[in-house]
Amino acid sequence: MRMFDDRTDAGRQLSRRLECLRGQDIVVLGLPRGGVPVAYEVATALQAPLDVLIVRKLGVPFHPELAFGAIGEGGVRVTNDDVVRTAKLSTREMAAVDDQQQNELRRRSERFRGDHDRISLHGRTAVIVDDGVATGATAQAACQVARAEGASRVILAVPIGATDTADRFAEFADEVVCLETPEMYFAVGQGYHNFTQTSDDEVVALLERARGHYRTTGGAACRDDPLRRPREIRIAAGPVSLAGHLTVPEHPTAMIVFAHGSGSSRHSPRNQYVAEILNDAGLATLLFDLLTPDEERSRANVFDIGLLASRLVNVTDWLAGQPATGSLPVGYFGASTGAGAALAAAAHPGVKVAAVVSRGGRPDLAGAALQEVQTPTLLIVGGRDEMVLDLNRRAQATIPAVCELAVVPGATHLFEEAGALGQVAELARAWFVRYVNPPAH
Repeated sequence: MRMFDDRTDAGRQLSRRLECLRGQDIVVLGLPRGGVPVAYEVATALQAPLDVLIVRKLGVPFHPELAFGAIGEGGVRVTNDDVVRTAKLSTREMAAVDDQQQNELRRRSERFRGDHDRISLHGRTAVIVDDGVATGATAQAACQVARAEGASRVILAVPIGATDTADRFAEFADEVVCLETPEMYFAVGQGYHNFTQTSDDEVVALLERARGHYRTTGGAACRDDPLRRPREIRIAAGPVSLAGHLTVPEHPTAMIVFAHGSGSSRHSPRNQYVAEILNDAGLATLLFDLLTPDEERSRANVFDIGLLASRLVNVTDWLAGQPATGSLPVGYFGASTGAGAALAAAAHPGVKVAAVVSRGGRPDLAGAALQEVQTPTLLIVGGRDEMVLDLNRRAQATIPAVCELAVVPGATHLFEEAGALGQVAELARAWFVRYVNPPAH
């Protein structure tokens, strides 16, 4: 039996169990990578800061699964003397393992944190979150490292684990919260309908998104505004039913429909980050999957701009018939191949679109439809994404409507560099606010 739709759902269920911690001096720590989407939901619900706890096990050379210690950032190191004695490890053997794991620790820290400092745990409650517990070795190391970093209290919180999870962690954590403990437990993924791997990019995007929230609101209660929670919807498109996340803030001024590229989805933290910036500006958002999972397996469908554009037209018609969104002007936010579909749909005579924003898009895929676009269009491209930058320059010269090209210096195709995605979000927000006006009353 699957208990959770995905890591986002698991995080929301877990946060309800941890509600008693709201208002306390806590830091939520996600274990990369899969624990971070869960931890993000917990931190958001508890109005607490989010960080990653990067730890590396120090495995016995001839038995790597057996840890003789663990290391964390800032030079933190814990050692199990009993394992060292039993395994008869020499100083040289331990140093070789330590050096190897220190290099990986530094790499991950630079990748996930960029220029940001770690959040101090000294004297605070560390809430360590993972997507589940299997062997438990990493979670045990995390608890030890958090304690060594000065945490006054350590809580381990996971959606799923074995029936003996609480007992196994009694000596490492002050409290263990585990929502589901199936009798027949084999792997963490058995509790999830969607257990796709979390990427480094998604971890970076979630951390950036959490920093923006906490910096802007100071942990204020508006972060958990129920009106801002996305609602799962299904929209019929011919013979298939397509899924989306609809978020309508209080007093919305417009509706922005996201058309993502291949390999992305409505679950993408990068898309969700941009959407929340738009929500802060009073714009409703719909993160919409233009293809079903079965359709995505065919590369022909991924590049079938006519099919993708027709799906956008369908969803725009659907929004026009809904009480909460029917009176709102519509904008499109397209990424990669989705940008080509957004521009092709904007040129369709059957829809009225007030503004289009393309992120790292392939406008060339819209073909001859580019010459029919009468919608104000912003093309955002990374300065180091040279091929796509050239394609967007050509598109700018082709589109007859108001069309501007914004280049984010130093950014590559996915805008994964520190602060790059934030620039994309702010550029998109400003464009939509400028060109998408609320209807007159």
